[in-house]
Amino acid sequence: MSDETPISDLTAIVFTRSPPSLKVLNQLLLPHKTIYETVSNVKEGYEQIKEMKVRGAPAIGIVAALSLAIDLLLQSSNQTNSIFKDQETLKSYIKASLEYLKTSRPTAVNLFRASDILWNITEKETDVNMIIERIIEEAERMLIDDVQDNKNIGNFGAEFILKENQDKKIGVVTHCNTGSLATAGYGTALGIIRSLYFQNRLSHAYFTETRPYNQGARLTAYELIHDKIPSTLICDSMVSALLSLSDNNNNITAIIVGADRVASNGDTANKIGTYQLAITANYHNIMFIVAAPSTSIDLNIKSGKEIIIEERAEDEVTNVTGIVKNINGGELKSTKVRLPPEGVKVWNPSFDVTPAKLITAIVTEKGVITKKDGTNEFNLFDFLT
Repeated sequence: MSDETPISDLTAIVFTRSPPSLKVLNQLLLPHKTIYETVSNVKEGYEQIKEMKVRGAPAIGIVAALSLAIDLLLQSSNQTNSIFKDQETLKSYIKASLEYLKTSRPTAVNLFRASDILWNITEKETDVNMIIERIIEEAERMLIDDVQDNKNIGNFGAEFILKENQDKKIGVVTHCNTGSLATAGYGTALGIIRSLYFQNRLSHAYFTETRPYNQGARLTAYELIHDKIPSTLICDSMVSALLSLSDNNNNITAIIVGADRVASNGDTANKIGTYQLAITANYHNIMFIVAAPSTSIDLNIKSGKEIIIEERAEDEVTNVTGIVKNINGGELKSTKVRLPPEGVKVWNPSFDVTPAKLITAIVTEKGVITKKDGTNEFNLFDFLT
């Protein structure tokens, strides 16, 4: 079920306990339509994540947790429901639900971390009602805490970048969408850009269209226009040309990106196209900043070689969805068009891995992590434990 009444321009996830309700903004329809879809159970939460109606590592983890919470909340009102007859039956249902949710997007570690947290809660409790209550409380906390974590990321990141640029405004480049729409609010990489802007230290933000799903052209553009941040859309292939300009009046100082999973050595999986941005940042001697909550850091893997990279359907590359404007006015009509000829072969990895060697710093809600002296790796374990 969908609702075309906007709740807030940049709110991607809306949860209330009384009355029980979870609504998720369908980001496939942005920026031309604002439609919130109701999620009532785990299956519907899985579909929201799998179909990329919700995306961004933090938001994926939160929606997964909340979809289980709303499922249990709604079912608990039905006193005859068999899954609540004893703790073992309920625990079995929760375990199966969490395992199912984890299959929706394999790369984003936040999804797996949220699942682990909820399962640990389930294992510790023995009372059926207390299990349900604790899961709902934890899912709500994830939603609330994420906003403050993102503001901390924004402030820490801006402070780090401005250390080397104390007397002038700076320009930045970003990739994909890492703002309010990818999180519970404010954003990670886009949160740093917001903090620079609110401090009146941002000259300009350039953002890539981010093929094949065009999250930059659709979603980052939507957020930057909403906040009136000076910005320009560029194609993914234009970044090196932009950085090479000798008359760079906007003083481009950093490329700032988000992360879906960070290995313990600092290797970072993020939206496809990130790796090439790190290479050009290194060549042009500007900072390459990864912005991510600590929940995106996976201390269980040693390097990016262990990160599973999701591959998605061919039609996400071959087909493009947009709107057709009626020259006589009236309702905008959405349409999908095919670009290449039938029969073309397509490779569509959703992410790539940027080596730690190319990353200047990783900014979390706990502070800024830089490399160990004399090495090309980060010591994330010591920082986070």
